[in-house]
Amino acid sequence: MDILSKIEGLEAKFHEISLLITDPAVIADQARYVRLNREYHDLERVLAAAEKYKKAAKDLEDAKQIFYNESDPELKEMARAEIDDLEPQLPKLEEDLKLLLLPQDPEDGKNVVMEIRGGTGGDEAALFAGDLFRMYTKYFEMHGFKYSVSSFSEGAVGGYKEIIFNVTGQNVYGTLKYESGVHRVQRVPVTETQGRVHTSAATVAVLPEADEFEVHINEGEIKWETFRSGGAGGQNVNKVESGVRLRYNWRNPNTGEVQEILIECTETRDQPKNKERALARLRTQIYDKEHQKYIDDIAARRKTMVSTGDRSAKIRTYNYPQGRITDHRIGYTIYNLAAFMDGDIQGVIDALTVAENAERLKAADL
Repeated sequence: MDILSKIEGLEAKFHEISLLITDPAVIADQARYVRLNREYHDLERVLAAAEKYKKAAKDLEDAKQIFYNESDPELKEMARAEIDDLEPQLPKLEEDLKLLLLPQDPEDGKNVVMEIRGGTGGDEAALFAGDLFRMYTKYFEMHGFKYSVSSFSEGAVGGYKEIIFNVTGQNVYGTLKYESGVHRVQRVPVTETQGRVHTSAATVAVLPEADEFEVHINEGEIKWETFRSGGAGGQNVNKVESGVRLRYNWRNPNTGEVQEILIECTETRDQPKNKERALARLRTQIYDKEHQKYIDDIAARRKTMVSTGDRSAKIRTYNYPQGRITDHRIGYTIYNLAAFMDGDIQGVIDALTVAENAERLKAADL
């Protein structure tokens, strides 16, 4: 299919949305306004890329006309130089445009809540969960993402039985969504006296953070408790009830089943701030539950295993004796485990993105 035929109609849609986002009635409807704003910026990027592609294609055609029809050697030479410059550019510009024409996942631009839990393997699984947390924080530092820990439960010999943290920045969910799943480690645990290699696991969940207007919560039904936070921070932490715990009964809109959600937040010494952050986590958890059907539908339509949304799927193995990391979804293997655990994970994220985009281009007949 001619790629430019896909562009037709987008200019009119862009113009229509640019008028709508200045309409006071639309601005008053926050959910609609935010959705239209995202669509406006997405279309702006598509049309800018389309303009760049069309200009390069026209310049190339003009240069070829001059080269084949002009008798002046100097003009022919200039035209040849332009052809040599533009011909390699055009396929890349076309590929960029095709990717922009794919329907964007509306979640990609969101911040995230990440949860890492030690799985099978006891103390060693908790240590591995701690190693994964360190790996991600190193990655965040390299890429300008900010993170803050909401709650954690330490392992008996170190690491974490569970750690929950927020990550903010540019296109955070779009970058980190491929990390959801079971991460498996093969190494000799520090608790092992015989030198035998053990296999343990930790689960990672990457949840797009919900905006206030996307989830309905009856705040009158939330049961709040306060408690004294433990851990570092001096006497104030133990004397003041700054930690908060909320309980909320959520009703599944599909089945009618009621489920209690329990959230604790000890992130700051300020109780109102902890309440605010606990509420944000409640919104995200409910949003995640209500959008699971949407995630399952996407997974069912795609052959790729890249981002199925199945958090019980084993996605990656970290083999310490061999210094190897293998991502099982795309058969990606590298032997730089030390650098990888220091946050150098962009290579595998890029490979997963390319694999996902290839599937999406094929499905969209581009």
